[in-house]
Amino acid sequence: MTESRVNDHGAFGARPVGLVFDDRYLTHNTGLALIGDRQPHPFAEPVAHPSSPELVGRAKHLMDLHGISDRMVRIAPRLATDDDLLVYHTPDYLARVADLSAGAGGDTGEGAPMGPGGDRIARLSAGGAMAAVDAVLAGDVRAAYALVRPPGHHAMADRGVGFCVYNNVVVAARHAQRTHGVGKILILDWDVHHGNGTQDAFWRDSSVLFISLHQDDLFPASWGAVDQVGADAGRGCTVNIPLPGGTGNRGYLAAFDRIVTPLVRQFAPELILISAGQDANVMDPLARMAVTLAGYRGMMARMMALADECCGGRIVISQEGGYAAAYAPYCSAAVAETLVGLESGAAPIDDPYGPRAESLPPSRAIGLDCEQAIERALATQRAFWAV
Repeated sequence: MTESRVNDHGAFGARPVGLVFDDRYLTHNTGLALIGDRQPHPFAEPVAHPSSPELVGRAKHLMDLHGISDRMVRIAPRLATDDDLLVYHTPDYLARVADLSAGAGGDTGEGAPMGPGGDRIARLSAGGAMAAVDAVLAGDVRAAYALVRPPGHHAMADRGVGFCVYNNVVVAARHAQRTHGVGKILILDWDVHHGNGTQDAFWRDSSVLFISLHQDDLFPASWGAVDQVGADAGRGCTVNIPLPGGTGNRGYLAAFDRIVTPLVRQFAPELILISAGQDANVMDPLARMAVTLAGYRGMMARMMALADECCGGRIVISQEGGYAAAYAPYCSAAVAETLVGLESGAAPIDDPYGPRAESLPPSRAIGLDCEQAIERALATQRAFWAV
């Protein structure tokens, strides 16, 4: 399943970390259309789709350049089968994606385009998340980063949504339960857009605690409100933390400390999956949240501490969004760097935003609107959790 690598300092220590990456991910073709467009652009120079292959490719480039990937165990992805995908997606949807893939490509639903042959790449993305779960649960690695593409957390059972074709993290979670007998799973989604597909999949399921931190009512519209808490047996196991624009590092980390941490401790998951979209970053064109590298390092470090406490360090990170071509790859690389840890005497990757990253107001203080959003989320969750 895995190909072990060592660095110049010898074999991996007590905390090996896996990496799923495949060059074929970079062939997923979203075309030139922007969100909602159905006609060619009128401009002389075409406008690239925001979900560009350069985002994942540059993240891997930075991980190579800074020696991060050299310290990770390489995990080969596999193609998700129909049986794997049918844990959530409908047969009609799989047939539709296959038809588009065999032809000229097209939109798999609502703003989730792919080119010819795209079904294979989308299955490789879901299968990459599954392979990361296999490696973690087999004990080959303690944690793993699935640097996959296309992303998944918006994809619904019967359609692609928001650049996402198959719901990678849903498929991976069900795989962990069906194949490995895992009971309780935490899915933490820090993508700036709400993980509507993941919420839908586990809406009535008490075996999965889904926590989403996202910009309030950004995308998709009407999803992710604080009072969306699940139903039936799953009531209280959907936790939405909608945050105002400009929340920044201090607000995100406060939400982790005051809401995420106590809930995860009480739920006591056996495995943690993270839908890691780096689009809350300070330069992202599709959001306005002002999180810098320090914020992503802080979120990752908190999740690692919770995993050590609750489930033997078992974390699988699945790549989601992040659209600032010059900045989002640094955020992903910083997450991976935190996951593997700094080598003795090494300095962390410099923030390309420069000193301003730490002097931004939301890097130094929690805004009143953010404080109020956290309090609203806490008030809602007190019906279900001791917070």
